[in-house]
Amino acid sequence: MLALCAATVCVQAKDYTVLSPDGHLSVTVQTGNSLTYSVARDGIQLLEPSSIGLTLADGTLWGPGTQFKKTVRRSVNAFYEAPVFKRSVVSDHFNELTLKAKGFDLVFRAYDDGVAYRFVPSAPVTVKAEEATFAFAQDWKAFIPYVNQHTETLDSQFFSSQEAQYTVNAISEWNKDRMAFPPVTVCAAEGIKICLTESDLLDYPGMYFYNGEGGKTLTGRFAKVPATYADEDGETFQRIITSRKDVIAENTQLLPWRAIIVAAEDKELTQSDFVWRLASPQAVQDLSWLKPGKVAWDWWNGWNIYGVDFESGINTQTYKYYIDFASAHGIEYIVMDEGWAKNTVLNMKETQANIDLPELIRYGNEKGVGIVLWTIARLFEDQMEELCAQYSAMGIKGWKIDFMDHDDQKIVQFYRKAAEVSARYHMFCDFHGAYKPTGLYRTYPNVLNFEGVYGLENMKWGDPSRDQVTYDVTIPYTRLVAGPADYTQGAMRNATRSNFRSVGDEPMSQGTRCHQLAEYVIFDAPLSMLCDSPSNYWREPECTAWIAKIPTIWDETLALDGKIGEYVVMARRKGDVWYVGALNNWEPRDLELDLSFIPAGSKVEIFADGVNAHRAARDFKKAECQLEGPKVKIHLAPGGGWVLNTK
Repeated sequence: MLALCAATVCVQAKDYTVLSPDGHLSVTVQTGNSLTYSVARDGIQLLEPSSIGLTLADGTLWGPGTQFKKTVRRSVNAFYEAPVFKRSVVSDHFNELTLKAKGFDLVFRAYDDGVAYRFVPSAPVTVKAEEATFAFAQDWKAFIPYVNQHTETLDSQFFSSQEAQYTVNAISEWNKDRMAFPPVTVCAAEGIKICLTESDLLDYPGMYFYNGEGGKTLTGRFAKVPATYADEDGETFQRIITSRKDVIAENTQLLPWRAIIVAAEDKELTQSDFVWRLASPQAVQDLSWLKPGKVAWDWWNGWNIYGVDFESGINTQTYKYYIDFASAHGIEYIVMDEGWAKNTVLNMKETQANIDLPELIRYGNEKGVGIVLWTIARLFEDQMEELCAQYSAMGIKGWKIDFMDHDDQKIVQFYRKAAEVSARYHMFCDFHGAYKPTGLYRTYPNVLNFEGVYGLENMKWGDPSRDQVTYDVTIPYTRLVAGPADYTQGAMRNATRSNFRSVGDEPMSQGTRCHQLAEYVIFDAPLSMLCDSPSNYWREPECTAWIAKIPTIWDETLALDGKIGEYVVMARRKGDVWYVGALNNWEPRDLELDLSFIPAGSKVEIFADGVNAHRAARDFKKAECQLEGPKVKIHLAPGGGWVLNTK
């Protein structure tokens, strides 16, 4: 809680209410000796009065007792082009209240699908602490992604790659020893879902959630500004924070939006563009050079190719094989992951002895395939300008930047600078070891992907009893609400729950083959990975051809059906071609889909779980037919999936 001044001044209380354009949502702000907001939908209280405020480094309190001198209201109904997103045009319709005080504005917005607030300083400030609370009206069930790294103390949990599966508990049952990262989704009354996250994080630490009181209120916690660092040896290469200052943000005028996304039913969350709308407008005007697409990945499959007359590994011949595979299928890129450089930690300006990078770039250009290079954040930060200048001149198209693993103010600034410098050299970024997306992909559309997801790489190691399939049908309502994710789907070795094993160099997925195909429809990723070995894809021509042709950015996205943690059905359109995908948990399921948005009589291609997919997860059936009517009945196997596309 923020500390009040010793001498309490009585300030006249006043309430302000903002309604959403459709009138269903309301946010009420109470000022005076408190500063709180509350949220309701159609008379159902969602958040009770929740305290907010800032304490500056000089002791100034923006919170209880603030005297607001003026209020300004406005309504906006605008449309914006979204060049690299789940829809090509985004509607931005809200009612806004701005409370003006000495030194800052406090802005609240009410949309039809949520509310948001932010503090806007009139000049740069240094922030000592922020109070951000979310006092739920009842002790509802929450989907909680607890930090699962460095959990010895709360402060150590700020060092996190934000990859975790979900614990489903009542809010009051929150683990008092653990923080969680956004988004957190809460199941409220009457089927309403509330998703908490943030947007326009450009110069401020990311928010974590904590509940140390055992009640129904979540509290935001923020990492302090790093003061000193030490380099960690070994495989992770991070710059480790050894001490911190006593403030959370220095010399900043850019504080993020606190976003409370509200959905009347589960499926609405899967098509949300709330975070995009709140983000700063596009800062890169010329995007003629930017080409989202698919990328063949080397690391997940361990460079493990076969049926060739050379020894596979991190060498020129292997990467030419990847390029040949990508070219044959119209796949835009290959990524050269860890191992291509002379020295991962000290020297990424030279390649190791077995790699002829100029020859690979030449060969890729000849074949119409671009190359993406993996790098580590610590080295990229130190040599950003030189690396971008060198490799863009050679013809490299983008960066996969890894091992940030925290989101204090300085690393948030690094993301923004990496995006800006890369764009200047006509290069794109894929952030790994990353915090969840917070709208940077709108401001810098050359930021195509963020990890911050418990993706398929986790199937290479660890406890074979983990449940990836249930995670897959949870994140469309949680993590993916925030933005694109580099989940890295596309496994051709598929396993039922009982048959799954962790195998490092020949990894497999949980769930059916069609589950993997449907992830390309359900999961947003403008740079979408094909994680498996080209050799395995060559043996699966029907599935490979389907993956290779699917778009990665869309003109329209529709939520069709779903329930968090159980199943999800979505449709996407690019031009006049529709794709529909369904993902299932471990319970077999029959659904009837309304496809009335597709003209009757359209020719369609369908991949469905085979009759034996519950036993042999790779079993699928492909069919081509005409769509006879608006209703389609489908069956999903345990861990199953289903896809359709118009032809």
